[in-house]
Amino acid sequence: MGHDHGHHHTHQANKKALFLSFLLIAGFMVVEVIGGLLTNSLALLSDAGHMLSDAAALGLSLLAFTFGEKAASAAKTYGYRRFEILAAFINGLTLLVISLYIFWEAYHRFLEPPTVNGMMMIIAIIGLLVNVLVAWILMRGDTKDNLNLRSALLHVLGDLLGSVGAIVAGILILLFDWNIADPIASVIVSILILGSGWRITKDSIHVLMEGKPDNINIEKVEQQLVSLDGVLQVHDLHVWSITSDFPALSCHLIVKKNIDRDNLLQEASIVLHKQFDLKHTTIQIEGEGTNIADHENCCN
Repeated sequence: MGHDHGHHHTHQANKKALFLSFLLIAGFMVVEVIGGLLTNSLALLSDAGHMLSDAAALGLSLLAFTFGEKAASAAKTYGYRRFEILAAFINGLTLLVISLYIFWEAYHRFLEPPTVNGMMMIIAIIGLLVNVLVAWILMRGDTKDNLNLRSALLHVLGDLLGSVGAIVAGILILLFDWNIADPIASVIVSILILGSGWRITKDSIHVLMEGKPDNINIEKVEQQLVSLDGVLQVHDLHVWSITSDFPALSCHLIVKKNIDRDNLLQEASIVLHKQFDLKHTTIQIEGEGTNIADHENCCN
């Protein structure tokens, strides 16, 4: 009961941190859009685009927590855990489109640098302070063990660089009237957005394609299973992710005759849990002499 209470407390603390962070980021994103339009600053608008990515990441993480609380049903045996991945895929594509649009606008501004109000720097400084506050709120959560919260924090830390870029552009415009600094800063920020969008899209596709989690070595998993007393061979070994923090495994073990299968199954489950943090495993035990060719329709 103590463990469950602690987990529930951490879960609620993470949700609260995400909710507060989402409100701060989304609210200031609107301020940056208005400020960018009033000061004619593409750097502010591009930083607002990066903040949109942060707000989306925070919102997705918050939705993942909320939807993850829904119980599984006969129609959805894993519940709504994959909602996070589907939403992340859409978010990643959106970020790629935003970054390409900023590049296009910056290109035209390089050809004909517009007049930019240097007061954009004030808004950028406020944005930097908002990002620092949000990062502090998220760091108070469980960023060590929760991948959703950790990815949200990385988004915000990346946006700090965008705010710094807009501030530097504002200083150059105020001191030297160098308006071309605005499109230069916007290009730097758009590169950050492009990188975030590409990583999110690539990672979500990897999960949707039942890809192996990066932190799990298939060869080592097979070696650990074969090393168990009574196991002769491992085949049809698959490791994939239901969502970013929910890896799963299935495999077939060919074992010696007269082996205690119940004991072996328990031992294999313990090894997979302790060595590879695989809690959701499906293991089929087969007797010595099993013809692997019967499983030729399997993927390996």
